Amino acid sequence: MLEHLPFAGEPNADFRARIARRQAEAAEVRQRDLLEQTSIINSPDLRIRIWERLHEITMPLDATHRLIGVIAAQTGLTVAQVQTEQYNRANPPAAPPADAAAGAADTAAAGAARTAL
Repeated sequence: MLEHLPFAGEPNADFRARIARRQAEAAEVRQRDLLEQTSIINSPDLRIRIWERLHEITMPLDATHRLIGVIAAQTGLTVAQVQTEQYNRANPPAAPPADAAAGAADTAAAGAARTAL
């Protein structure tokens, strides 16, 4: 917040130049994010997260919400892809039971011990 105020003894021209640099940097970051939100290199999840960050809003939970079409258009995704991401967020994959994870680690350790012999 203090960056919008001149430093003590800072000439007005320097203050204006500093603010102009900050605004140019912010515009550059926004432009880069806009390109990233439509880049086919990025996953649909990442593209939607970039959109959410830029617009400071989370994707609606309702699959028929009118923002779904807006998100699709602005991210270069189809409505179906956006709805798939909605579904994935609402239904995350179940974590394996703790006993199964421990059992796999024990099996790997036993195999390593046999190999060492």
